[in-house]
Amino acid sequence: MLYYSKSDLENLPTRFKSNLINSCTGYKSCNLLGTISEKGVTNLAIFNSIMHIGSNPPLLGFILRPLTVKRDTYENLMLNGDFTVNHVNKSIIKSAHQTSANYEKEISEFEKTGLTAEYLDGFSAPYVGESTIKLGCRYENAYEIKENGCLLIIGSILHIYLPKETQHKDGWVQLDKAQSISAIGLDGYALPELLTRLAYARPDKFEDTPDEP
Repeated sequence: MLYYSKSDLENLPTRFKSNLINSCTGYKSCNLLGTISEKGVTNLAIFNSIMHIGSNPPLLGFILRPLTVKRDTYENLMLNGDFTVNHVNKSIIKSAHQTSANYEKEISEFEKTGLTAEYLDGFSAPYVGESTIKLGCRYENAYEIKENGCLLIIGSILHIYLPKETQHKDGWVQLDKAQSISAIGLDGYALPELLTRLAYARPDKFEDTPDEP
């Protein structure tokens, strides 16, 4: 078994250490975050840090790296607050990954990657037309992570779009039916497969799995 101590980590080459730390914590969500600039330029960026914050009210969060360089997503959020979260699926992996390239602010990642900017129900931020599960969100707050200067962005969920066949009777969404991708580190992509779903755990009681849709 490989072992890395704190001192080992401190002395690793930068890229090696980044790959190690980013991947050893496990599979992550994989989403495209859509915004629009003051001049109407659409922006699209891949994120593997989007997380559930709460259900009542519906909230999610994601991590933004320090603002020591330009962050188009952050600037657009501060402009009007609206953004979309779009699941990356099997058919758009390469296009989604390409959005991580450092394009100039006046260039739309939608146009460069061939992905479709879609506007739904009067929401100002663009969704990804090719994404099967998408959320319309609004910026609520930001918290600085003092240890590294990153920001935890909190957004409220205002709109949800998903294929009918992915949702079970109790509301649970089976993501593998939408071919939603997980991220491994910064450049690895995997298609998870549902193994089982278990009932709410109670002490000393093992219950059957919930009903299928």
